[in-house]
Amino acid sequence: MKRDLQEKGYDFREVPYAHFGASSDAEKVNVAVYTSGKLVIQGKGTTDFIQFYLEPCLLGEARLGYEHILDPTMLARRMGVDESGKGDFFGPLVTAGVYLDERSAKQMMELGVRDSKQISSDTKIEALAKQIRALTKWDVVPMGNLAYNRLQQQMGNVNSVLGWMHARVIENLLAKAPDCPEAISDQFGNKSIVQRALMEKGRTIKLVQRHKAESDLAVAAASILARDEFVRRLKALGKEYGVLLPKGASAAVKVAAVELLKKHGRDALPKVAKTHFRTAQQVLTEAGV
Repeated sequence: MKRDLQEKGYDFREVPYAHFGASSDAEKVNVAVYTSGKLVIQGKGTTDFIQFYLEPCLLGEARLGYEHILDPTMLARRMGVDESGKGDFFGPLVTAGVYLDERSAKQMMELGVRDSKQISSDTKIEALAKQIRALTKWDVVPMGNLAYNRLQQQMGNVNSVLGWMHARVIENLLAKAPDCPEAISDQFGNKSIVQRALMEKGRTIKLVQRHKAESDLAVAAASILARDEFVRRLKALGKEYGVLLPKGASAAVKVAAVELLKKHGRDALPKVAKTHFRTAQQVLTEAGV
């Protein structure tokens, strides 16, 4: 590949942990070949690069656009369940589910649906979420901070709360797609946590927990709906309290938390944050409230 790209006039650069990086303004593509064996291709020319160079010249097989033929399970009926906000100090915990059949699965492929963590733009998340809601059967269950903090204390850990929320989404979505045979989610804990929380309808469905489940189209679509709901609710909380509430659990989050406490007192914290995070005690101490 390196020899071929040199002959094609690509510009080469050093990339950390990579054999090389190369780009072409003419072909509108950036390539990085990592020492781990991973190949990353980006840019408007990505599809052409794969279909007209990588596949025919190097791989000897056509795969892009034929994933559903190579893996028929991509078009199978199932629902995907995912959550957002679990690792964010501020804001709610949101769980979402999306049901796909052959038609809607193909539509998700056409939209370029992928794990929300791979989409850095909230605007792009919002636009995709709108399209997903228009094309699929879906459900979203948000849990505000007061309810989250109370349940987390009662249940003892986050996975139990998450299991209950996944069960609720599955039950809600089964009312809209009663013949759905399978529910797929990421592996966040013992599958029995979800099974115990399911009611009569949900106990007939096959539960599948897998590592990196977001690679499944249904789970990826659910992750986008969950993130969109989380972002909107986080912005609304910030507006209500007059403090910009950052995502995640970074140093900027601590600064915002201290500002919040100084403005509204310690009683405001459980209304906007997950108080079992170590950050909670740190900012209470720093704010001196």
